[in-house]
Amino acid sequence: MRKILIFISFFLSITCCYSQTAEEYLNSGVEKFNLQDYRGAIEDLNKAIEINPLFVDAYGKRGAAKTILKDYRGALSDYTKAIEINPQDALAYYTRGLLKLKLDQKDSACLDLSKADELGYYKASLVSS
Repeated sequence: MRKILIFISFFLSITCCYSQTAEEYLNSGVEKFNLQDYRGAIEDLNKAIEINPLFVDAYGKRGAAKTILKDYRGALSDYTKAIEINPQDALAYYTRGLLKLKLDQKDSACLDLSKADELGYYKASLVSS
């Protein structure tokens, strides 16, 4: 019985030490994104979000990967979540606005681009004008 408890304790300590953090999954997702492995990036970013559901950076990068894969509605959802978590995220408003333009949601896109501009994202004024 003592050997079993030692084994279980050893196994749990190894498992604990090798589990990745949300930040590590984000970094891995960004690395895969940069290597154009967008599906792999999304898998890692999903894990980051599973660990930390309020990880705004993971939503933003996952939205970018989904956009490249032409999952515009999924990307829109990710940028919306990023804005819910951080209403001051000018880049999220900007990219969501561009997606809405692509989805022919012009009025809503203009609101997002105006908000991005208001928050200091200068590129937004170039699109909305």
